Amino acid sequence: MKEPGLSEGSTTVLFDGGCPMCRREIAHYRKLDRANRVHWLDIHRDPDSVAVAGVSWDAAMQRLHVLQPDGTLRTGVYAFVAIWRELPGYRWLARVVSVVPGLVFLLDRAYGRFARWRWRRRCRDGVCAS
Repeated sequence: MKEPGLSEGSTTVLFDGGCPMCRREIAHYRKLDRANRVHWLDIHRDPDSVAVAGVSWDAAMQRLHVLQPDGTLRTGVYAFVAIWRELPGYRWLARVVSVVPGLVFLLDRAYGRFARWRWRRRCRDGVCAS
């Protein structure tokens, strides 16, 4: 049985639709996803949708999360790579960052710093539970 909010056979992205920057980036990706290969879940609008990935809302809001069709959960830059693999115009980028040894790891470390900064800003906006 398919879980609510989960599109069978597609990559599922959990994103913070309340973050203007995140919303713009996801809107860009959605325009490219003409084949509907990705299921986009705005966890700011629907906090209960995080249940499909088995993570807490707080954890999902702090870093980008992607649930792949095989059940693998990716976060951070690893999640971006999973998205890029599904989108025309970005598949080449997914290949490049994946073949350079250690590059995804280093990019993920940088993303981690950015994600912490972004989450602190969201908390100042009153989004955090406390």
